[in-house]
Amino acid sequence: MSNRTFTMIKPDAFSKGHSGAIIDQIIKGGFKVIALKMLKLSPEKAGEFYAIHKARPFFAELVEFMSSGPIIAAILEKENAVADFRKLIGATDPAKADEGTIRKLYAASVGENAIHGSDSDENAKIESDFFFSGLERF
Repeated sequence: MSNRTFTMIKPDAFSKGHSGAIIDQIIKGGFKVIALKMLKLSPEKAGEFYAIHKARPFFAELVEFMSSGPIIAAILEKENAVADFRKLIGATDPAKADEGTIRKLYAASVGENAIHGSDSDENAKIESDFFFSGLERF
């Protein structure tokens, strides 16, 4: 089990000005920020990141959405990081998310769900390596 996970504050939450409140909630949830950056994904990079979904009917819409505006990417550290972060962000569908979770507070829909969180230790490493070099981790 890893003590690190990866997250992205998505374009919808960024454009609505929720990034600061989300980062604050993450830190108050006991996570230490190991790496953090703001960037705008090109459609090519968004497609590369979400390549696992390439055959799914929503892939083109997902790539368009994720390249529509800035995102904030971060590596977070905490004991049991992946599972604890998944609890903090809540269900993908904000209507089904628990009260007080990030998605319940800031997501508009399944498609515009405010934040990404790695679903496994393996994916946390892959996703972190996609966005951050060793020099960018503290």
